[in-house]
Amino acid sequence: MDAPLSPEESRTTAWHALPADDAAENLASPEAGLTDEEVARRRGTFGENALPQKRPPTVFEVFLRQFTSPLIYVLLAAGIISVLFADFTDAVFIFIVILINAVIGTFQEVKAERSATALQQMLKIHARVRRDGREATVPAEDLVPGDRVVLVSGDRVPADVRVIRAQSLAVDESLLTGESHAVGKNTDPVDVSLPLGDRQSMLYAGSTVMTGRSIGVVVATGQNTEIGQIAETVTASEAGKPPLVIRMEDFSKKISIAVLAATGVLAIIVLGQGVPPIEVFFLAVALAVSAIPEGLPIALTVALSIAASRMAGRNVIVRFLAAVESLGSCTLIASDKTGTLTVNQQTARVVALPTGEMFSVTGAGYAGEGEILDESGTAVAGSVRDRIESLARAATISNEATLERNDGGDWTHRGDAIDVAFLALTYKLGLDPAGIRESAPSVAEIPFESERRYAAVWYREGEETLVAVKGAIETVLPFCRTMAAGPGRSMPLDPDRVQEELDSLTSRGYRVLAVAHGRAEGGVSAENPEVPPLELLGLVGFIDPIRPDVPDAVRRCRDAGVDVVMVTGDHPATAFAIARELKITDSPDRVVTGAELGDEEIPTFTEFIDRVQGARVFARVTPLQKLRIVEAYRESGAYVAVTGDGVNDAPALRSANIGVAMGSGTDVAKDTASLIVTDDDFASIVAGIEEGRYAYDNVRKVVYLLISTGFAEVLLFMLALLIGLPLPILAVQLLWLNLVTNGIQDVALAFEGGEPGVMKRPPRRPEEGIFNRLMMEEVLLSGTVIALVALGAWHWLISNGWDEFAARNLLVLLMVLFENFHAFNCRSEYLSAFRVPISRNYFLVAGVIAAQGIHILALYVPFLQDVLQLQPVSLVEWLSLLALASSVVIVMEVFKAVRRHRPPVHRTGTGVGEAPHR
Repeated sequence: MDAPLSPEESRTTAWHALPADDAAENLASPEAGLTDEEVARRRGTFGENALPQKRPPTVFEVFLRQFTSPLIYVLLAAGIISVLFADFTDAVFIFIVILINAVIGTFQEVKAERSATALQQMLKIHARVRRDGREATVPAEDLVPGDRVVLVSGDRVPADVRVIRAQSLAVDESLLTGESHAVGKNTDPVDVSLPLGDRQSMLYAGSTVMTGRSIGVVVATGQNTEIGQIAETVTASEAGKPPLVIRMEDFSKKISIAVLAATGVLAIIVLGQGVPPIEVFFLAVALAVSAIPEGLPIALTVALSIAASRMAGRNVIVRFLAAVESLGSCTLIASDKTGTLTVNQQTARVVALPTGEMFSVTGAGYAGEGEILDESGTAVAGSVRDRIESLARAATISNEATLERNDGGDWTHRGDAIDVAFLALTYKLGLDPAGIRESAPSVAEIPFESERRYAAVWYREGEETLVAVKGAIETVLPFCRTMAAGPGRSMPLDPDRVQEELDSLTSRGYRVLAVAHGRAEGGVSAENPEVPPLELLGLVGFIDPIRPDVPDAVRRCRDAGVDVVMVTGDHPATAFAIARELKITDSPDRVVTGAELGDEEIPTFTEFIDRVQGARVFARVTPLQKLRIVEAYRESGAYVAVTGDGVNDAPALRSANIGVAMGSGTDVAKDTASLIVTDDDFASIVAGIEEGRYAYDNVRKVVYLLISTGFAEVLLFMLALLIGLPLPILAVQLLWLNLVTNGIQDVALAFEGGEPGVMKRPPRRPEEGIFNRLMMEEVLLSGTVIALVALGAWHWLISNGWDEFAARNLLVLLMVLFENFHAFNCRSEYLSAFRVPISRNYFLVAGVIAAQGIHILALYVPFLQDVLQLQPVSLVEWLSLLALASSVVIVMEVFKAVRRHRPPVHRTGTGVGEAPHR
C-alpha cells in the first residue's frame, strides 16, 4: 500500500470539505486499519506525531547570557584596560563584581526555568487505533496519517482527524478556538471556506471529546496539524523587548557618554598641571570605574530575583529575570476570555419560567454550591420553588452527565458541560440527582446528537410513563402545546412570550436551553420512541461565568491606569456580556469581530490601527488576527501584556512585550510566555503588576544610590583639582568605597518592601527612561551636597596642616558615612526617611552596619591598611565625621518636604516621579 500524499499535501488539503469516504480513500486508510509495516513506512515519511521540542539552555549557556548586558560590556572593557596597564587591583575588583553578578543571575534563571519545566510536565497521551484488524492503544507520538482512531467521551484528540463515524459527538475546542462551549461534530463535509471553529467534520489535536464517540482517520500529525502551524507562527513572530532591558540599554549609553566626557575633562586638567601621561591615564580609569556603578548589575539582578521570588509566592512564575518588572510597565492587558477572565465552566445563571418570571442563580462552575434568587435577592420558596424543582427534575432525568462530591469535599464531574451545569442547578435546589434518577427508571431514550439538538428520556412514575426533554429552544418548542402556569396548572403555549424571554437572554450573552415534560399515552417503543405533546417548564440561560475575584482585579487595573481589553474567539454577544459585567465596556459599538477587522497583514496601516484603538472587545478573531491586534497596539506606543492559555494565544503571547500564560494551559502557550500564572487567576496577574512596580521602584532606588554617590566622587575630584588641592582619594580607595558601601548597601536596598499607593499611580510613559526629572533632581542635589561637604573637609584638613595620608584617611571614612546615611534617603523618593518603617527592610539596617563595620575593621587590619593606605581614627574624629555626614539627610528631607507641597503635575501616562503628593 502506498501513501498517496506528501506531508505538504496532507497539510494543505481541505479535509473538512471532502466526503468522509473520499478522505479515507485519499489517505489509503482501509476499514481494518494500517498494517505495522505501513505505519513504519509512513512514520519515516511524516515523522513523529510531536512538535519539535525546544532544547532547554544548559547552565553554561545561561551563565554566558549574563554577560550580554551593555553595562557589563563597559565594566569588562574597564577591567581589560586595567589588566593591560598592570593595574591588577582594579581589575580584580571589577572582575569579581562581574562574576558575582553572573552567578546570581544564573542561579535565579536556572531555578525559574526548572520551575516552569516542572509545571509543564503533562501526562503522556495515548490513542486507540485500528491496525491489522485489531484495536490497540499506542502512544500518540506513533500515529501517522491514515491511522483510524477511536475516540470516546473524555479523550484528548491526539492529531488532526477527519470524522468518518459519529454518535452524539461534541468536542471542547476552547484551547484552540476560544469557544467556551462544546461544539457538535458529524461526518458531513462543509464548505471549504469555513473557519476552523465551524468545521464540524474535523477534530483537531489538543481538543477534548466531551460527549459521544467517534471513529476518524488521521489527516495530519506533528507540525502539519493546526497546532503545528500555530507553533510555526510563534517561532516566526518577533518578541518584544522587556521595558527594563530597553531602559537599561538607554541608561548604559547615557552614563558611558557622561563618564567618558567627565574623565576626559579631568584628564585635560591634570595634564595641564604637569602630571605624567601614564599617571593621568590611571587616574582616568579609576574615575571611570568610580563613576560607572559596578554594583548596579548585581543589585539589579538581586532586585529582580527578589521580585521573582515574591511573585512565585503570589502564583506567578518568572521564566526570564528581565521580565519581572515588565508587568509593572505595561499600559494595556489584552486578555483572553475563556479560562482567564472566566472559569471555563458553563453555569446556569438564569431560570425563566414560561409565565415571564426570571430568577438568578448564584455560584459558579461545576459545583453544587449556590441558590436561586428572585428579583429582590430572596431565595425562592413555595409554589415558585416547586415549579423550578420540576424543571430541574426533568433536566436531571434527561441527563447523561455525572456530578458528585468526593470524600475530600471536591466536586468531580464527567460528561457534557451543559449536562453538568444542569446537575449543579439541581444540587443548588437541595435535590439529589442520583436519587431523582433512581426514582425514575428509564424506559426509552433519545440521546443528544448535534443534528437532533435535544435529548429525551421516557421513565416510569407509578403507573404512568412520562417523558423529560431538554434541548435547543427551536427544537423543543415545536413539541410543546402548553406551558406550566403553576403547581398542577397549565395554559396554552404563548410563543410570542417565550420568544421575548429568549431574546432577552440571548441579548445578554446567554446560551439558552428549554426544558419540558409530558405524558406518553399508550406504549413506548424502546427502539424508536416518539415524542408526545409536551408542557414547557421553562428556559435556562447558561454562561461561562466570571471568576469571582476578576471584577476587583479589573478595577485595580483601571485604578493603576492599565487598560484591559478582551480578545476572544467566542461569540460577540457572549463576549460583550462578560465585558459589560466587568465594566470593560458598556457599549456594543466597541465590540469588533474578526470579520470587521478584515485580513490586513501589516498592522501599521492607519485604518487597521484605528479599528483596534476604537475597540474594547475583539470577538470571533483568528489567531493571526490576535497577533496583528497586539502588533497594532505596540505600533501605537503601548506596552502590551497578553494573557492566555490556549494554543490560539501563542503567537500573540510571543509578540507582546510580556506574555502571561495560564498554568493549566497548553505547553505551546507556556513555552512561549515570559510569565506563567500557576492558579489561572487574572487577579494573580494584577498581583504581578504590583510586584513588577515594586521591582522597578527598587531598581530606581539602587540607581539613585549608586549614581548619586558616583557623581559625588567625580564632582569632588573635579573641584579639588580645579582649586589646586591634591588628589582627594586614591584609585584603590575609590574601588574600596564602591565595594564596601555600594557593594553591600545597594544589594540590601534591593530588598526594600513595596511602598503603599503603587497601584494608584498611572503607568510610566513607554519612552520614559530611568533618569526622569525627579531622578536628576535627586542625584544632582544629593551628589552635590556630598561633594561640597567632602571638599570643604578636605580643604580644611589640608589647610590646617594635616598630611595627605591622614587627611585622606579621614576623607575616605567620611565618604563611607555619607553613603551609610544616604542609603536611608534612597528608601523612598517621596516619603521622609523617618516615615518609612524600619521593618520594611531589616536587610538595609544590617547592610549599613556591616559596611561601616568592615571599613572600621580595615582601619585596624595591617594588610588592608597597607593596600588601602588607611589607619585607625579616634572616637571624637569618628563622631565629628558622623555629624558632617548627616547633612545629606537634612538637605534631602527639606527637598522632599518642598516637593510634597509643590502643586501636582497632571500628565497622562506618567509614573515614577509623578506619584500623588503626600
